[in-house]
Amino acid sequence: MKISILSAAYPFRGGIANFAALLYKELVKENDVKVFTFTRQYPSLLFPGKTQLETDKSALAIPSERVLDSINPLSWIKTGNLIKKERPDYLIIKYWMPFFAPAFGKIARIVKSNGHTKIVAVCHNIVPHETKPGDITFTKYFFNSVDKFVILSHTVENDLKQIKPSADYSVLYHPVYSHFGELVDRKTALNKLNISDKKNLLFFGFIREYKGLDILIKACALLKDKLDFNLLIAGEFYSDEEKYKDLIKKNNLESQIHLFNDFIPSDDVKYYFSASDVVVLPYRSATQSGIVQAAYNFYKPVIATRVGGLSEIVKHEENGLLVEPENPEALAEAIIDYFNSQKEVIFTSKIREFQELFSWERFNSLFTQFLNK
Repeated sequence: MKISILSAAYPFRGGIANFAALLYKELVKENDVKVFTFTRQYPSLLFPGKTQLETDKSALAIPSERVLDSINPLSWIKTGNLIKKERPDYLIIKYWMPFFAPAFGKIARIVKSNGHTKIVAVCHNIVPHETKPGDITFTKYFFNSVDKFVILSHTVENDLKQIKPSADYSVLYHPVYSHFGELVDRKTALNKLNISDKKNLLFFGFIREYKGLDILIKACALLKDKLDFNLLIAGEFYSDEEKYKDLIKKNNLESQIHLFNDFIPSDDVKYYFSASDVVVLPYRSATQSGIVQAAYNFYKPVIATRVGGLSEIVKHEENGLLVEPENPEALAEAIIDYFNSQKEVIFTSKIREFQELFSWERFNSLFTQFLNK
């Protein structure tokens, strides 16, 4: 097949770009694949981080053509005409927030006018975590030009049915993020991060309000006299950093909580997971999470809240623990139970089974079958 992919991709950074690169690497084994990406993804005023571009030389660099400016309609037309002339059998568009829907909808309509190309939307999210006026209208505009949908959790499936009940779709779970490498020796990881060897918890990824880091900090305050632990917070703040620092100070947790408040390069990710015993996701809301699949890559169990798609891939008392959201007491109890009941060995063995279900090879096989259905 001849396939085009429109997505954030190298040299842009983050989970969407990583997913696009790994999907490309699988599809290109048996297909003619070309990737199109942004010249400008977000306007600087709307981007909360320090940089949108990858600084890690070991990142998933794939060949791509930078053509789309998200806020320049002339570039939408240019991108659409360029892909239209390519005449791919399928144009795969990665979708994760309504901000891009007007551009994607215009491009899809131009491309489809060649009378040949089918549009496939791979949806990480449909309803955003932080909603804004116009989200549903913009999303419907794009979705009305899509022929097939691939969605990554049943939570997103429910959102799709609300917006486009007649959609032709398949639910395929987010594969394991294997590109971060393998576990390294724990002592090596601890030395690299300058962390002591205690019961180590990991909160990993961009820090936004919906991810509930404040709830985890409050849970840590309840653990102080019950567990000898460290909490590693590894990721760039996309919400008010001082709010969390003040909460740490208020609860006298400066010696237990270690902030690595920057984007973590792909080459360094293995050290954070290798130094940790369990990954904690105290989210207020969720669709699915690449963090869980990064944890599974390193055979690390997950303690998460029972929200959205998290409960679809974190199986309570099998490969992790689930608690109710916005409940620091329940989260603290789950963390204590995890260590006191020595659940790591049992959970890790189950994660090995889950890895087979969440491989990129399996995802690609099911994805291709759906395209050809």
